[in-house]
Amino acid sequence: MKNLSIFIFMSSFFKNSQIKDALLVGSLIAVVSGIFGVFILLRKQTFAGHAIADFGGAGSAIAFLFGFNSLFGFLFLGVLSSIGVELLGDQTHEHDTSTGIVLSLALGVETLFLFLDTHYTGHASAPMLILFGSIFIIKSSIIPLIILLTMISLIIFLIILRPLLLSTINPDLAKIKGLPLKVIGVIFAILFAIIVGESSIVIGTLLSTALLIGPASSAIQLTRRIDHAMLISVFIGITSVWIGIFLAYDSHFWFASHKNWPVSFFVCTLILMFYLLSRFIVFTKSYKLKRKKEN
Repeated sequence: MKNLSIFIFMSSFFKNSQIKDALLVGSLIAVVSGIFGVFILLRKQTFAGHAIADFGGAGSAIAFLFGFNSLFGFLFLGVLSSIGVELLGDQTHEHDTSTGIVLSLALGVETLFLFLDTHYTGHASAPMLILFGSIFIIKSSIIPLIILLTMISLIIFLIILRPLLLSTINPDLAKIKGLPLKVIGVIFAILFAIIVGESSIVIGTLLSTALLIGPASSAIQLTRRIDHAMLISVFIGITSVWIGIFLAYDSHFWFASHKNWPVSFFVCTLILMFYLLSRFIVFTKSYKLKRKKEN
């Protein structure tokens, strides 16, 4: 606790360039993840997120093997897999089936290239970096790309927001109004893949959907309004990322080994705590309402 209190008030924490980059990137990703996560839940595409993450993870492993930035590989295969899930699911009306097919292939490809990364690149830690992320070693050269992708994703999202909302809540009415549901679905799938790819930087490919699903799940528990849910989801995401980064940084001083604990552990734990808190709040309100009716 002594170390914790010291670092909270020490300005050196915020002067560290790695910390500033991590906070900037983490905040951007938390914002877009919080917004998109609400629609992912409403569209019941949480399972698809896992398939996209694993296929993107295979892309990361391939890029790492050939010396490219892992984010490029994640985005390339992630986008392709998301489009495949959307189109195949649309044709068969069974998104879970199409997602399962993509997921099984993704896991096999990802396992193969993680094996090759370990044995042919000389980096034994490659699987850990790809699967669990390391926001403290983000290259400064990649940050402008992350900012650009985030801004483009948000702009496109705002453009398609109204038809996306209608097609999500009432697809039959959207079809009657003549909205291009397939086009909207593909655009959203591409944006979905980009956000999952960005999340992999913070908490790795294996846990990249946590920032998308966790905060949004908590928010939807607390409100029925979509705009309020997005704001709450963004708040939970940013709070989890900032506290997670701080704890990961401070963990260096917790034990004699002086090893930093992974950011992904803290972020995912905090997201879980927020979810449990939201469930407790809902349960308390329901219990009070029930007692009030009984009386």
